[in-house]
Amino acid sequence: MSKKAKNARRELGGGGPVPNPSLSRAARLGQATEDQLLLERSKHARPVPRVPEQAEFTRGDPWRVLRIMGEYVHGFDALAEVGAAVTVFGSARTAESDAMYQAARELSGKLADAGFAIVTGGGPGIMEAANRGASEAGGLSIGCNIELPREQGTNPHVDVSVNFRYFFCRKTMFMKYSEGFVLFPGGFGTLDEMFEALTLIQTGKVRRFPVILFGSAYWQGLVGWMRERVLGEGKVDSGDLGLFTVTDSTVEACHRIVEAYGVMNGA
Repeated sequence: MSKKAKNARRELGGGGPVPNPSLSRAARLGQATEDQLLLERSKHARPVPRVPEQAEFTRGDPWRVLRIMGEYVHGFDALAEVGAAVTVFGSARTAESDAMYQAARELSGKLADAGFAIVTGGGPGIMEAANRGASEAGGLSIGCNIELPREQGTNPHVDVSVNFRYFFCRKTMFMKYSEGFVLFPGGFGTLDEMFEALTLIQTGKVRRFPVILFGSAYWQGLVGWMRERVLGEGKVDSGDLGLFTVTDSTVEACHRIVEAYGVMNGA
């Protein structure tokens, strides 16, 4: 309504509601309201319990983007209260009898005693060992699980479980809520997390934090290759190989993380 019309209305003493040009648009144009459009669904001549083709819109990129946003919101909501945490990576195929399983369990207990929550992928093997160690020490045990083509369960030692469809959403949670990464012997997933962390630190996208490779016998071949070929051919700088630590000691690993946390936070 124009200013002139409003003034005329006041002079006539009109006290009723003024039409809202935005909210009244659908009525003026004879269109359905947004609520009507939202709740509207296709009808069928006879009742049917399922219509798979109606879900086709959920398989397109626009809907997928909304699902990705939802995963981030879900992850941030679930982990918002996490203070200091360490993420432990390693093979899901590691047996309880393996020395690395016991080391992951022991280290996670030490870290929990020091005040850190323990985050893993929530599955079996090293992940189970780390969650178990944190739980046994009375610490906060977190599992960020991922949808895989094969069935994926959550180990019984997880206190807070967050499920993801997309790897990159889950990886964001590992990076956002961790004060350090500990990588036990593992496969492609463990290597992926290792090199992504090193890349982000090397390029200055995140501030430096401890990246610990546990089990020198397992990692020595890779570290030797990086030194001889990658550094030797000038693909990285000499300082880049100092962005990670190789150790066989749970005491040293825990000390490095605690020490780094104190330096980063001025303790």
